[in-house]
Amino acid sequence: MPRILIITGEASGDLHGANLARALKARDPHVVLAGIGGAEMESAGVRLVRETDRLDVIGMVGLVTVLSVIRRFLAVRRLFRSEPWDAVIFIDHPGLNLRYAYFAKAAGLRVFYYIAPQIWAWRPGRIHWIKQRVDHVLVILPFEKAIYDRANIPCTFVGHPLLDAVGSDYDRPGLRQRFGLAPEGPVIALLPGSRMREVESLLPIMLEAAEKLAQRAPQTQFLLAQASTIQDNLLESVLQKNSISVKVVKEQASEVMAAADLALVASGTATLQAAVIGTPLILVYRTSALTFWLAFFLIRVRWIGLVNLVAERTVVPELIQTDATGQRLYEEASRLLDDRFAYDEMKRGLAKVRASLGQPGASTRAAEVVLAACQD
Repeated sequence: MPRILIITGEASGDLHGANLARALKARDPHVVLAGIGGAEMESAGVRLVRETDRLDVIGMVGLVTVLSVIRRFLAVRRLFRSEPWDAVIFIDHPGLNLRYAYFAKAAGLRVFYYIAPQIWAWRPGRIHWIKQRVDHVLVILPFEKAIYDRANIPCTFVGHPLLDAVGSDYDRPGLRQRFGLAPEGPVIALLPGSRMREVESLLPIMLEAAEKLAQRAPQTQFLLAQASTIQDNLLESVLQKNSISVKVVKEQASEVMAAADLALVASGTATLQAAVIGTPLILVYRTSALTFWLAFFLIRVRWIGLVNLVAERTVVPELIQTDATGQRLYEEASRLLDDRFAYDEMKRGLAKVRASLGQPGASTRAAEVVLAACQD
């Protein structure tokens, strides 16, 4: 009867942890699961260790932060030594999890890392920490495995969890009808991000482009995908300055993309989500000058979009920082809508990206690797 800990640090990790927990229980109904996470993991049958509470200390400052971090580190160290665990699985959130992995390894536990740190993007030196603290890495992007293979770190590519959450075949006419759209005319999806600062920065740019597109073709329709983390009043304050009609759809990003002919998307996982669905897109991102300057020196990749990184070539346009303007976004959108060859070429590129992500069942394959190791 394997006894396994699952450690996450944020909402997205909680969802992945829940899916992994269900896969573990499906493969072995007798597995005992405990860990640190949220409501999703608890609903999947993970016994949450309450005394550790949440692992992050976002928003806390000064001495309170220091004491909170120390208390959590001590609690996690006690957790690793409290029972004869067969394995501990860390999910994403490397800032904390790589440090907790040190204590797990010191306690003699078998350590897995699911959704590995993005060492290919920045701080590649962390691979030495991983080699010392992690027994097996479970990666979700196809190019990551070669990095760990070169470092002689046991690694398995399990596929991307998005393939389990996002379909590739949607009823576009049905979705447009559900969202109250006219059957004729192009539909543009706006996905300004899931963080307040992203929306404040990017939505005005997207709306400026949308106004120009509406002037160019008055039958154009616009859908905005509202993330669960974005409050209504934030969107309303930006949209009321806008002169065109935009339908807001809450917590249905995949459906919004599937209903659209083209998506304007903030950099992040949503770009890969659009690729899985097959909707052509334009990536847009803008941050503060200081953050961009630091990223310029720290990040070691040619592209910031996951679609282009997976494809290892430019499949979708990336409008970043000074290029992230309403005019540039309008120009790129107009080009794709007018140039059928370019539009279809992007769709072919997105299909190749989706194929390279593997098959659905990432959580199941990750569970199989963990359970097989626990039987050794």
